[in-house]
Amino acid sequence: MIQAVLFDMDATLLDINLTAFMTAYAANFSQIMARVSGRPTISFGPVLAHCYLAMGSARRTDGLTNAQVFCREFERLSGVPLADPAIAEPLHYYERELLPRRSGGLTNAHPMEGGLAAIERARDMGLVVALATNPSFDEECIRVRMGWAGIADIPFARVSHMGNSTRLKPKARYYEEFVASLGLTPAECLMVGNDASRDFPRPGIGMRTAYVGHARPRGAAWSGRMSELADALPAVVDRVNLENASLQQ
Repeated sequence: MIQAVLFDMDATLLDINLTAFMTAYAANFSQIMARVSGRPTISFGPVLAHCYLAMGSARRTDGLTNAQVFCREFERLSGVPLADPAIAEPLHYYERELLPRRSGGLTNAHPMEGGLAAIERARDMGLVVALATNPSFDEECIRVRMGWAGIADIPFARVSHMGNSTRLKPKARYYEEFVASLGLTPAECLMVGNDASRDFPRPGIGMRTAYVGHARPRGAAWSGRMSELADALPAVVDRVNLENASLQQ
C-alpha cells in the first residue's frame, strides 16, 4: 500500500531555470571563496566541477555524506577548508541573507502551478509527504529554493540535502536511504518528478513513479502536468495499490 508521496523540487514543484541558477550560484560561490582565500576566482570553477562529479561518482563505495565528500575534495584541490568558520560563515551569510533575493532575472524561479495543491491532496489522503530533491546542495540553499516554490512551511517528513544523504539521484542507494528514514519500503512510496533519467531510481527498487511533463516514460504509473496531479492522485494511488496487491498474490 502506498504510504508516502515523495516530491522532486526543481522543475516539479519549483518552476526555475536551473542552469541559470546553478551558473549564478557557482559564480557567487567562487567569488566568496576568492575573497576569503586570496586565490583567483577563476581557479574555483574546475574545483567545483570536480566536487560535484565526485559526489555523483559511480565508483563510490564510502559511507560519507555528500557534504563530507564535497568538503574533502574541495580542500584537497584548493587548499581551502570549508569547515573553518572563517571560510564557512561568508558562504552561510550569502545563502541566508542574499540568495533568497536572487529568484528573478534569468533564474526566474516561482511556484509550479498545481504543486502546492498536489502536496495538500496527498496530505488530505493521509499520506506522508517528503521532499526528495537532489542532495547536491546544502540545507540552507535547498531551504531558499523551497521558499521560492512556496513550500517552506510544509511539514515534510524529510527534506534531502547534501548533509543527510550519501548519494545523488538517480542512485538506488539515495532512494533506499530516503525511504528507510521514513520507516517505509520503496514499494510503499510514490515518487513524483519531472526527469525520468534522474528522478526515478536506477536500478529500479520497486518504487512506483509519477512523471510530471509531456513524455510518457515506460513504467510510470502516471504522466501529465503538475496542475493535473492533485485531481489524478487518488485514482493513481488506488491503481498502484491494486497492482501491488495483485503482484503479491
